[in-house]
Amino acid sequence: MTARRTTTRLRGTFAVGAGLAALALAGCVPNTPTSTSGEGAIAVASSDDACTVATAEATSGTLAFEVSNEGSKVTEFYLMASDGLRIVGEVENIAPGASRTLTVTTQPGEYLTLCKPGMLGAGVGKAAFTVTGERVKITGPDAELKQQAVDLYAAFVKDQVAQLLPRSEALVRLYVEEQDEAARAEFPLVRAFYERIEPVAEALGDLDPRIDYREVDAVAEGLDWTGFHRIEKDLWLPEPGSLNSDGETDAYEGWAPSTAAERGQLGTLLVADVTELYDYVHSEEFTSFLADQGVDWISNGAIGLLDEVATGKITGEEDWWSGTDLYDFAANVEGSKMAFSLVEDLAAAKGDEGEALVATIDEGYAELEAALAEHGSLTEGFVAYGELTDADKKALSDLINALAEPLSQLTATVLA
Repeated sequence: MTARRTTTRLRGTFAVGAGLAALALAGCVPNTPTSTSGEGAIAVASSDDACTVATAEATSGTLAFEVSNEGSKVTEFYLMASDGLRIVGEVENIAPGASRTLTVTTQPGEYLTLCKPGMLGAGVGKAAFTVTGERVKITGPDAELKQQAVDLYAAFVKDQVAQLLPRSEALVRLYVEEQDEAARAEFPLVRAFYERIEPVAEALGDLDPRIDYREVDAVAEGLDWTGFHRIEKDLWLPEPGSLNSDGETDAYEGWAPSTAAERGQLGTLLVADVTELYDYVHSEEFTSFLADQGVDWISNGAIGLLDEVATGKITGEEDWWSGTDLYDFAANVEGSKMAFSLVEDLAAAKGDEGEALVATIDEGYAELEAALAEHGSLTEGFVAYGELTDADKKALSDLINALAEPLSQLTATVLA
């Protein structure tokens, strides 16, 4: 989007919970890992196509899941919030025949369990998991809570990229095979995974431009134009005489629909770039990077992702040819809200002012989500951006601006 050249974009991040208050992290409460029966760790059997948890219910407090890999692929185990996005805890890199333990402290509520053989895709064996009992008071030093927030953010990023890669491969197959109608349906859904973790790619130099630059940005910076938006223009061919998103350049100036061979090349490049992103977030370098950045990177992410909406999605510039901007809008808001959720307990712990700030931000997200829901959802689909009236756009823009003001105070409050 044009704002990439004209505004400073915070390298924010995404987080793992609309309401970190729904969970307490391992090591922060005086409790012993146990199953609901009090007989020790909960057994989890992971195979190539199943994820069997010994019990579907536990009492609040610190739980231990003993995960045994009975399959042929390296696997992961996740305990997630009921929305399927927010990660409460995860244990990864469990080799075939090996076992590892996830220890995590949970509050009462509804959760999901799943395994991810091969550490790719949406996982297998997703099942409901209920935590009953009383709320557990979070204790422990501030530094420990901040580090645990960073660790859970890392888990969320890995999960999103692990789903982005196979979905990108599926999109590319449709595109290369010229199954354009099916590719058009897949395009905005694949991008949602990227929009939630885009700042990670931005931290890697030219990776984000290769994956996600629009044509006007690439041309302005003298870059080869590749990635999602190059594919988008092929899938939604402009009418003769159409203008690019700068409102000045003819859509066909310096561009022509890709040939079959060019589609193959563009698809190969996109998969290679997303694979590079996947390799990075599963590396020690990424772990070290997050450790160096600290929790303020997460709180700034809540602000930065909302800025993404304000400077690109609400203007209709991001997905200029497809009109699928509201999908990106929703994914950015999800990422922003989850980033806030991960640090809201830290903000609320700063006293009455912190609690008031958290309440105001919570209300702002709820109002923005309700307004966005009037136009669709990521699961059911959104209306094309062109169907929004000026009044619709103003209403959404006003809500974004209203939320941005208290969010701008978040980092200072967390670090106070």
